[in-house]
Amino acid sequence: MPGTARERLAELLGELAEPPASSVYRKLFMTDLSVAVDGLGPLQFPVSEEQAIRLRELGHRARFGRGEQTLTDPEVRDTWEIPKDLVRIEWTDAFKAVLEVMRDELGLPPHCELTPEFHSMLLYETGQFFVTHQDSEKDDSMVGTLVVTLPSAHTGGELLIEHRGQTAEYRGSKVAVSLVAFYADCRHQVLPVKTGNRITLTYNLLLTGDSSASAEDTLADELAACLDEHFATPVTLPYGAGQADPPTRLAYLLDHEYTTRGLSWSRLKGADADRAALLRAAADKAGCDVVLALAEIQETWDAIDSDEEDYDYDDYLEEDSDDADDGQYVLQDLIDSDITVAHWVGPGGGRPEEISLTLRDAEVAATTPSAGLTPYASEYEGYMGNYGNTLDRWYRRAAVVVWPWNQGFANRAQASPVWALDELGKMIRAGDVTNAHDAAQALVPFWNAAVRSGPQDELLGRALGTVKGLDDAETAAMLLHPFQLERLVPDHASALADLAAHYGETWMAALLRDWSEAWRPGTLGYSPELLEWLSGLPQLGTALLATGSEGATTARRVLDLSWEWFAGGVRPSLTGQSTNSQDEWLANLGRPFAGILTAAAQAGSAAVLDDAVKLGHADGDQVILLVTAALRAAGTLPASSGRGFDELAVGCAERIRSSLAQPRRAPDDWSIEPPTGCTCDLCATLGAFLRDPKRRTYEWPLAKAGRAHVHALIDMAELPVRHETRRQGRPYTLVLTKTEALFERERLARTRNEADLAWLTKTWELPV
Repeated sequence: MPGTARERLAELLGELAEPPASSVYRKLFMTDLSVAVDGLGPLQFPVSEEQAIRLRELGHRARFGRGEQTLTDPEVRDTWEIPKDLVRIEWTDAFKAVLEVMRDELGLPPHCELTPEFHSMLLYETGQFFVTHQDSEKDDSMVGTLVVTLPSAHTGGELLIEHRGQTAEYRGSKVAVSLVAFYADCRHQVLPVKTGNRITLTYNLLLTGDSSASAEDTLADELAACLDEHFATPVTLPYGAGQADPPTRLAYLLDHEYTTRGLSWSRLKGADADRAALLRAAADKAGCDVVLALAEIQETWDAIDSDEEDYDYDDYLEEDSDDADDGQYVLQDLIDSDITVAHWVGPGGGRPEEISLTLRDAEVAATTPSAGLTPYASEYEGYMGNYGNTLDRWYRRAAVVVWPWNQGFANRAQASPVWALDELGKMIRAGDVTNAHDAAQALVPFWNAAVRSGPQDELLGRALGTVKGLDDAETAAMLLHPFQLERLVPDHASALADLAAHYGETWMAALLRDWSEAWRPGTLGYSPELLEWLSGLPQLGTALLATGSEGATTARRVLDLSWEWFAGGVRPSLTGQSTNSQDEWLANLGRPFAGILTAAAQAGSAAVLDDAVKLGHADGDQVILLVTAALRAAGTLPASSGRGFDELAVGCAERIRSSLAQPRRAPDDWSIEPPTGCTCDLCATLGAFLRDPKRRTYEWPLAKAGRAHVHALIDMAELPVRHETRRQGRPYTLVLTKTEALFERERLARTRNEADLAWLTKTWELPV
C-alpha cells in the first residue's frame, strides 16, 4: 500500500470496481422504430437516396455552440438539421429495455432511470462531418447523449468517442438501428461520410433518481481510518524544510468532467457515484463535513512534439491552441500544477455555491491522475530561450472535499470570506460573542490572503459593520488588516466613525497607517485606481465630517496620510531635467492634487494647505505643470477657492511670469542641460558635448558597452539628440546629433505658459 493516508485512500477507492464504460453500443431491429416527417411521410428503412434528398429540402444547416455563442460554420459542423417539430418518432418496448442495459453498462445505479429527450434529427451527406467537440448540458439532469443512426447504405461517417485517453469507434448499419450512448463530458466527432447518407436521431439522456450508492461498511471504515490519519499527520515540507501543521482538508478528485450546471450528488457518473457515496459514509464515521466541489485544474508539463523534426514553426503560429489535439506531444516532467475549487454543494444538494479555494498538493488525492484524462483545453509553447517546450492542460473535475467538523468554519471561511463575515455577524447578533471571537481567531492563518484574493470592496463594508460587535480591539484590527485605505468610500463613514469611538483614536490611527503601508512614493504613474480615489477625497471627507468629532478626526488622519504619500512621491520629480513623459505624468496628477486640497479646505487642515503652498514654490519649472493642472481640475470640485488654492494661483502666476521673462534661446545656441545622476567618464564627455552651445554633432569611437550606456542615458532623459552607430572600423563610431526638437520644446513650453497665465489671471482675477 502507498505511504501517506491520502495515497492509501485513493488506492482503496481505485480498487472499488473496474471503471464502467464511458460509451456503449447496441442494435435494434428496424421494426422497433418508426419515424415520420411532416412534408415527407414515414421513412422507409433503409433510407433511400430519394428520401434523403427530400429530407435535405426540409432542413437547414446545423448550428453548434461555442461558449455562449451559437454559430454556423461548415468548416466545423457540416450537416443538415431537420426541424424537430416536423419529426414523429415511435419506439417499441425494446427501446426501454436497451436503455436499462445502457444505464447498467455506463455504471449508473439500477434504481435510477435513464430518460431520453429528443434533441435533433440530422442528415450527413457525402463529404459532411462534425469536428471534435463536447456536448453542452442542456438540462440540469442531463448526464449523456444518445445517438441513433437510422439504417441506410453509406460508408464513412464513423462516430469517434474519446475518454481517458481511449477512443472508441462506432459505425452505422444498413439493416439495423444503431444506438450509441455516452457521457456528456466525452469529446467526440463524426468523420466525413464517404458514400451515401448518414441519418441520425440525437437524444439528451436525463438521469432521474438519486445516483448516490449505498456504501459498504468495511471499506467505509478503512477510508475513515485514512481520514483520521490524514488530519492528524503533520505535512512534510519539500527540500528538507521540516514539517507544517496537519492538513485541514482533503479533496478527492473524481474521474469525470462536470460543469457548474451539472454538479450534483444525484447525477454523478459511473464509478464517481460509488466513490462519492463511500467517502460520504467514511466522512460521517470520521466526524467530518463533506461537500461536492468543482475543481479547475491547470497542469504545466515539460513536453516535446513527437513530430518535432518535421515541425514547421509557421504552421504552429496559425494553429488555434484551444482546438489543437495535444495527443501529438509527449509528456515528460510535470513542472507545475494549480488546483482551484470554484463551486461546491453540500450533502443536502441545491444550487452550487460560488467560492474560491486553492488546494495544496498535500490536500489532494486522486485514483486517476489528471494526465490520464482528456483536458478540455490545452496550449503548447515551443522553446522560448529561457524555458523549454511546455504544454499547459486544463481540466474540470468534480471533487469530494472533506474536513473535520471542528474545522468547518475555517474551511468555509477560507473558501468564502464573505460567508465568514456574515456568519460572524449572525453570532454577534445572537449574543454569542465568545464563539464569534473564537471563530474569528480561526481565520488568522489565511485571512490576509483570502481577503486580498476576494471581492475587497464588498468585504470591507461587511467587516466594518461586524468588528465592533466583537468588542476586542486586537481581533477587530486583525480582521481589518488586509484592506487598503483607497477602499474607503463615503458609505463607510458612519461605521468608521463608530469604530473610532468604540476602540479609540490611537487604535484608529494605527489601522489607517496600516492601510496606507502598501503605498510607496514614486508609484503614482502606475496606480490609476489610487489616483482616482484621491480625486474623490472630498466626498469621503464630507461624509466623515458629518458623523461628528470622531469622524472629523478620522477624516483629518486619512487626509494627512494621503498628502504624505502624494507629496513624498511628487517632490523628487519637480527638479532636474524635464521630459515629455514626466510632463504628461505631472499634468495627470492635477485632479488628485485638487482632490486633496479640496478635502483639506473642508476639514480646515492648515498643515496640509501650508505644505501644498510650499510645494508650489519648489525649485524647477515642472511644478508649473502640476499646479496649473490642479487649479484647472479644481473648477469641477466644491470648495475650490479660498486659502490654499488662491495662494497656489498667485505663486504659479509669478513663476510663469518669471519663466516668460527669461530671454529666448538664440537660434545658434545648441546647449543642452545634461541629465544628472551618473558621474562616469562617459557621462562627463557626453555632458561637455551637450553644454557646448556651438557644437551640434559629435563622432565618438566607442566600444559596444559604452555605446549602450550612452544610448540608454539619452533615451531615458528624452534628450533632443539623435544617436546612431556607424558600423565601420573598430571600435564602431557613435554619431550624436542635436535636433531641432530642442527649439520646438522651448517654443511649445512658452506657448503653454502664455495660455496658462492668461487663464490664471482671468479665473483668479489676478493683476496683469
